[in-house]
Amino acid sequence: MLEDTIAAISTPLGEGGIGIVRLSGPAAVDITKKIFKSKKEEWSAAGGHRLIYGHIYDQAGQSVDEVLVGYMKAPHTYTRENIVEINCHGGIVPTKKILELVLGAGARLARPGEFSLRAFLNGRIDLAQAESIVDVIRAQTETGLKLAVAQLNGNLSRKISVLQEKLLGLLAQVEANIDFPEDDLEESTGEELVHLSGDLLQRIKDLIKGAQAGKIYREGIRTIIIGRPNVGKSSLLNALLRENRAIVTDIPGTTRDIIEEIINIRGIPLKIIDTAGLHETENIIEKIGMEKTREMIGKADLVLVLLDAGRSLAEEDLDIISYVGDKKAVFLVNKDDLSEKKIGVENMAGLAAGRPVLRISAKEGTGLSELEEKIFEMVMGGHLSVTDEVLVTNTRHKQALETAARHLEEAVAEIKRNVPVDVVAIDIRAAWEALGEITGSAVTEDLLNRIFADFCIGK
Repeated sequence: MLEDTIAAISTPLGEGGIGIVRLSGPAAVDITKKIFKSKKEEWSAAGGHRLIYGHIYDQAGQSVDEVLVGYMKAPHTYTRENIVEINCHGGIVPTKKILELVLGAGARLARPGEFSLRAFLNGRIDLAQAESIVDVIRAQTETGLKLAVAQLNGNLSRKISVLQEKLLGLLAQVEANIDFPEDDLEESTGEELVHLSGDLLQRIKDLIKGAQAGKIYREGIRTIIIGRPNVGKSSLLNALLRENRAIVTDIPGTTRDIIEEIINIRGIPLKIIDTAGLHETENIIEKIGMEKTREMIGKADLVLVLLDAGRSLAEEDLDIISYVGDKKAVFLVNKDDLSEKKIGVENMAGLAAGRPVLRISAKEGTGLSELEEKIFEMVMGGHLSVTDEVLVTNTRHKQALETAARHLEEAVAEIKRNVPVDVVAIDIRAAWEALGEITGSAVTEDLLNRIFADFCIGK
């Protein structure tokens, strides 16, 4: 596979200032020369990391576009192969036409993530760093970006490598009992092995402990706003977004479909969803919207239950609260700016079942800071924060750490039970291999295919 020269469009399709067609592989330069003409005829002989001005021509000799060709010479490139990037005018037609010409000149269309896969296979990055590239692209907050860049820089990889080295040292001590049983090393080193294993196990568990916080920063929290019609759900969404995203009127049923936006609460991407008001109706469109709302409640990580301070609690309010069940929720008594209030915080204490109840005014913007603080407290309560040295953000990494921890726990138990050392060695090696799945030092082809299938074609 590495003998092929691959090509793909590396910029989003659509109108823009620049479109980039990227080639990587041994024939990248030769393929480019077939379709690119420049006054610098021997532009590739002068070395890499240069931009060359010229034109792309089709088979009939007609100029396709005016371009800048970036030439990067191996091994000092992203893939550690020769790379050519054709910078053309942004637009669907020129980029697709140039890609067609490149493929016709001998390149193969890259598979999803194949540029990054080559960077991994050629030792440019490890597997954890490769996965962080997707996180950088998909980061929804500056905090999420900071975590992704830290992983791209190898922070997690270095931590895992240290753990693997210590596991190999532990394995060497255990295997000494297998190789030299006459020295009776098993009895003399048993307590030390238990101590070393326990220390490593704690380090792994510390990483697992931070994984929940990392997942929150990476993937966000799915939050749904529910309530009767005209309680102020759309007004709350607009107030949290600091913009008029949802239509707000006094007419019940204005919101009939799901509106989803992302807001940033102290670095956490809150995927906040405004829903149709829940009430009895014969309108078929409203019924569909309310059915969607009920489905979304089941999928939500956090529910914001909105009540109208100017209206007494009704049967519909109680039904809505029953839909929430025991989910994580905040109960909000809205329209606190009204002079006459029929619902207060004290009315909600029993119905909230120990969950927070806040007074707010979506119209005036009061109480929103307290709401954001309460959301952060509920979401991150008991979890580590982004200020920690390393946060595991990837579910696959967490699962690998949990596998390593299980094998190491079993190894400790086996040492204490005086189980034959060759059995102990199997569990320690299995722990090492589980950690290796994170960085790629121990990885299967199927795993690589699953990981890089999530990448875009041009990356």
